[in-house]
Amino acid sequence: MSTRTRFNVDGPVFFPALLILFSLTAGVLLIPGEGRSVFNEIQSAIVATASWFYVLVIAAVSVMVVVLALSRYGDIKLGPDHAKPAYGFASWFSMLFAAGVGIGLMFYGVAEPVMHYLSPPAGEAQTSAAAAEALQLTFFHWGFNAWAVYAVVAMMLAYFAYRHDLPLTLRSAFYPLIGERIYGPMGAAVDVFAVICTTYGISVSLGLGVLQINAGMNYLFDLPIAIWVQVILIFCVMALATISVLLGLDTGIKKLSEANTILAVLLLIGILIVGPTVLLLSGTLQNFGGYIASLIPKTFNLYVYNPSDWLGGWTIFYWGWWISWAPFVGIFVARISRGRTIREFLLGVIIAPTLFICLWMGTLGGSAIDLIGNQGYAELGTAIQQNQAVGLFRFLDYLPGTQILSLICLMMIVIFFVTSADSGAMVLNMLSAKGQDDTPAIQRSVWTLVIAIIASALLVGGGLQALQTATIASALPFSIALLGACWGFWRALLRDAAKRTAMSVHPPSEAEADHWRDRLRNLLAYPADDSIRVFQRETVVPAMRDFVAELAEHGVSAEVRTAIKGASRLEVCHGDEVDFVYEVQCRPHPRPDASLSGQPMDSMTQTDLFYRAEVHLAEGGQDYDVMGWTREQVLLDILNQYEDHLHFLHTLR
Repeated sequence: MSTRTRFNVDGPVFFPALLILFSLTAGVLLIPGEGRSVFNEIQSAIVATASWFYVLVIAAVSVMVVVLALSRYGDIKLGPDHAKPAYGFASWFSMLFAAGVGIGLMFYGVAEPVMHYLSPPAGEAQTSAAAAEALQLTFFHWGFNAWAVYAVVAMMLAYFAYRHDLPLTLRSAFYPLIGERIYGPMGAAVDVFAVICTTYGISVSLGLGVLQINAGMNYLFDLPIAIWVQVILIFCVMALATISVLLGLDTGIKKLSEANTILAVLLLIGILIVGPTVLLLSGTLQNFGGYIASLIPKTFNLYVYNPSDWLGGWTIFYWGWWISWAPFVGIFVARISRGRTIREFLLGVIIAPTLFICLWMGTLGGSAIDLIGNQGYAELGTAIQQNQAVGLFRFLDYLPGTQILSLICLMMIVIFFVTSADSGAMVLNMLSAKGQDDTPAIQRSVWTLVIAIIASALLVGGGLQALQTATIASALPFSIALLGACWGFWRALLRDAAKRTAMSVHPPSEAEADHWRDRLRNLLAYPADDSIRVFQRETVVPAMRDFVAELAEHGVSAEVRTAIKGASRLEVCHGDEVDFVYEVQCRPHPRPDASLSGQPMDSMTQTDLFYRAEVHLAEGGQDYDVMGWTREQVLLDILNQYEDHLHFLHTLR
């Protein structure tokens, strides 16, 4: 939890974003019919003229993530080379999954497969072929392509934030294109756009979610379905979200996401047990295979020779929705992904959620289709077509243990509601505070209040659909910018990879042979931190200053920085080119004692630890220790690393 008490906002982002948000909301509410009509016309025009472009963007992003995951660039870390993942896989997956799909998983888990089964894009409805196509289309809309969009935005933001020390906001994705101008009006405009898209996207999602909460409480507790009830529910759940935001990422969002993952698994197991288990598992596996086999044809299918409104109402709508949500989900996923390699990140963000979603949709959707098509409960399909919000609870009516399953679902919806709101509020706070999330409590609470007000106003004023359409339409300009950002990111990766391979050959020193006993003694020593500090002060810093003095003789600007906790740092400025950084850090390590195996380092005492004087460059730790070296040896190491750096700059010219 943050201890800061003063507001830390980025004025050119915070105030214009709030002004635009409330102005647009007021405009939609004052002229709801005209606003909805205008946005519908915009969406219709996009579907008619730009569907091919949305498909192209989705295809390009999907190809890019596959190439990166399989190439040598996948070894590059989202952070310094020595960085370790901040979260275990289970916690990481739970948080990214809750942010990525949230309430939509509950809202569409039953409704979408049934809708496709009853109204397929082609062929006859309510047949075995329609059932298979319904599930495969649902996998297609919620699977690999959707998560590829999230992954590429999150990957770019994490790379530039953690490897190049740029702010963790959307503007940083465009650094290769506009350079230092990300800190000016152009960068502020990018973040304002992200704030608006994120706020409206979350508000619309929560507006849909509260309809489902109301439906569930009506079923379980006879709570009336009414606007005033839904507004009260919004503010009650947003109060919970505010508490979660104040508790922070590790205590609030993380714990809630883990709880929801457990509930989701329990619900899946419950439906599999009480439903037609063999049919559901066999159908999910078969349809998953069909989805994989048809992934490329479906991605490029624009129904050119069989035109209908289905494409715009479903596939293009989803592509716009995922793209418009990418800034929010991308920033949040980047925030929790420091220290993972690009390959590990991409496989985790794309493969794991896709597999879980296919199992989820195959189980819930397949069970609902079985009830309608094989068991004769046609009224379930009619109810879902009339009101998708009640589809999940109407489906549970036909299963044993309805009350228990309904209660689990209601708890999941509420928790998804809270996690979407608090992760959204955290992202909005970061966007408006130069990427910082350790801001005062009241500043972080501002955004939960803004979301609650806008979601309630849209619900009461009937502007939910209009803003949903507007949010989807905003994906068009962002998708254009996204392609440019991907190109810039690719260039940055090429440069990073070039530096990793730009290693010159340094001949071994003959004098080192006379000091092999000293080197062995240093290897077997386990110094304390004060010994490292003395070594830095008496050996490393003088060596760095000698190097700076020699550079000055050649007209090269450089400086030594010692006011860094536990580190001494040499920086050589190269103007518009990449600067050289050589830093020696005092880093703790557990002693090589079997009794310490598996213990977290923060639980160890000073007697359990020893310290190393480790060399770090701009790209991170180099995994070697210079403790015990002479001043001349440190100087030679600086020279060797600087020679490698100049060789790297030469490869870029």
